[in-house]
Amino acid sequence: MGRISYIILVKTGDKKLSGTDSNVSIILHGYLDIKTEEFALDNFFRNDFEAGTIDSFSIESDVNIPQIERIELWRDTLGVSSSWYVDWIEVKNQTTAESSIFPVFRWIKENFHYCIQHLDTSLSQYDKYPNQRYMELSEKRNAYQLRVKVENGPAQVKEIPSDEQFSFEYKWNIAKRKMQMIATSKLHMLLNGANWESLFDLTNVYSDAFGIPEGVNKWSNDIYFGSQRISSMNHSLIKLCTAMPQKMNITEDELKPFLEGWSIPQVIQANRLFIIDLEVIKDIPVRSPELILTCPIALFFLNGKKQLVPIAIQLFQEKREDNPVFIPTDPPHTWLMAKMWYNLGDASYHQSLTHLAFTHLLMEGVCVVSHRQLSQSHPIFKLLAPHFLYLIAINSRGLDLLVAPNGWVDKTMTIGITGMFSLIARGIKIWKMDTHGTLPEDLKRRGLLNTNILPGYHFRDDALLLYQAIKNYVSKYVKLYYDKPEKIFDDWEIMSWGNELTKAREKGGCGILGVPNNGKFETVEDLTITLTSIIYTCSVGHASTNFPQYDEYAFPPNYPACLKGTPPKDKSPLTEHDILIALPDKPTTLDIMTVTKILSDRGTNSIGDFEVQYIFDPPAKKIVNEFREELKDISKTIKERNKKREPPYIWLDPDFVPNSISI
Repeated sequence: MGRISYIILVKTGDKKLSGTDSNVSIILHGYLDIKTEEFALDNFFRNDFEAGTIDSFSIESDVNIPQIERIELWRDTLGVSSSWYVDWIEVKNQTTAESSIFPVFRWIKENFHYCIQHLDTSLSQYDKYPNQRYMELSEKRNAYQLRVKVENGPAQVKEIPSDEQFSFEYKWNIAKRKMQMIATSKLHMLLNGANWESLFDLTNVYSDAFGIPEGVNKWSNDIYFGSQRISSMNHSLIKLCTAMPQKMNITEDELKPFLEGWSIPQVIQANRLFIIDLEVIKDIPVRSPELILTCPIALFFLNGKKQLVPIAIQLFQEKREDNPVFIPTDPPHTWLMAKMWYNLGDASYHQSLTHLAFTHLLMEGVCVVSHRQLSQSHPIFKLLAPHFLYLIAINSRGLDLLVAPNGWVDKTMTIGITGMFSLIARGIKIWKMDTHGTLPEDLKRRGLLNTNILPGYHFRDDALLLYQAIKNYVSKYVKLYYDKPEKIFDDWEIMSWGNELTKAREKGGCGILGVPNNGKFETVEDLTITLTSIIYTCSVGHASTNFPQYDEYAFPPNYPACLKGTPPKDKSPLTEHDILIALPDKPTTLDIMTVTKILSDRGTNSIGDFEVQYIFDPPAKKIVNEFREELKDISKTIKERNKKREPPYIWLDPDFVPNSISI
């Protein structure tokens, strides 16, 4: 037989400084210790291994290996840029037309011979090169370390690893984009403005350049206020009300006019009364002594048209003479003001907990633990990695610019960063993965799992479809690799991962509460619930609470994060002027508009369409493709639902939901 020709394709990653000028060598290995000689991968007169490129090399050998079992790869230290990150290598035997893929996804350090198996997917106990695996994990643990940065807050990354830095000027450059947006619109006129002269004056600010927020034309409407609770970004506070709250200073007779002839016991029996209680934000500090934070409690009624409407708002928790319960028949501007002050508390909860703590920060800790405890060869790492894309970089950039002294939160929110961090510390003591982080259990806890209760709860109806699709995907994937329970027990990486996820933060762990079996995984179901929660939170959970921000926040009367003055203490008639003087001034409004517009922009691929393909194992790829097909069906279902919804609920169409917390 003549010499055998092989084609070798090498994909260099696009991380910062991932290209190399080093000399690269390779040996191809087959079964039964068959191997080729050593080859240098070099194309004459070409600069190989540039970041983000695919290079092709043709080699010939007397050794015929029909199916390459592994490759042996190394480099020297030659060249100005010798560091090298490789995504994957593919080898094709030209004689047999057999092709073998080698997912690498690692930095190739100098003079170390890496042995990469075909498909590079194995549980820790089955790896044929455990010393290499342990060395790489040790290096990862040095790069990814946990630290509590906010007092009593969640675990985050101690220092951002170089791998997590953007290798390009990512669109989420807030400072730069803010100036561009202002320069290309007429909004620069607001930079030196003072208070608003009229609501008409404020409404006229919005144009096609930014888009007109949903709240501009609907903010005063009770039906829209009700829809904010179930079809917008703070969608998981509402509960079925099963008894009148004793701390609300109102009688059944006072509520009866808003119940369409029903009594309170009847509407409770009919599952038509709902409650939101924001007691958790009581006594949270504010950024200035002149500012006041409400901690409201409110009742909502499902009317005969199946619309959720507010019927009672109490702005503070205690029964007091100067803390009345406001109702829809109060003077119009007084009722409007009560709803605005209610939304102040709601917005404080949303930004601190629903958005920042329960998606960005909790998932940052999970991401760090995954890098520390799971080899890039581990199938569970490959499952999770697409959902961590840009997360650490976004958090680092966001916290530095937005949640920093004198940053955006300090300028635009009543609570400021001190209050936000205090609320985050409270929230993570409450949040549990198996309840708050597991959608069906969270809905059950709030009495809303039955979709016949509270029709129009668009978030629930669409999110359940996506949650189940993710769970189906995860379940099949986990069963593929853990077909026997002992494979879980014997997998020291997955057990270490569960241990560090649940270990208390003061002991150096991530401190996630409610991980099934406290991280000592025993069953496929334990792992499935955990992994589903993580993927759901990074994709669906974040999308639903992030992308509506411009529509809600950009028009301050609709969803104010800061109000001046004092909340109404009685039912005296108020005026439009009273509303205007409570609103943020023009420069602050501009700051709110620009940042929430940027935060509402999508930056990455839709769920299931992974930016980086980590999964090459054919049975696993089949599971991924089945997931994608299920997502397509869900997208069709939601698009059909939205034809009948007014307004449509677009936020959880899979075409719109990104894989990761990437903005």
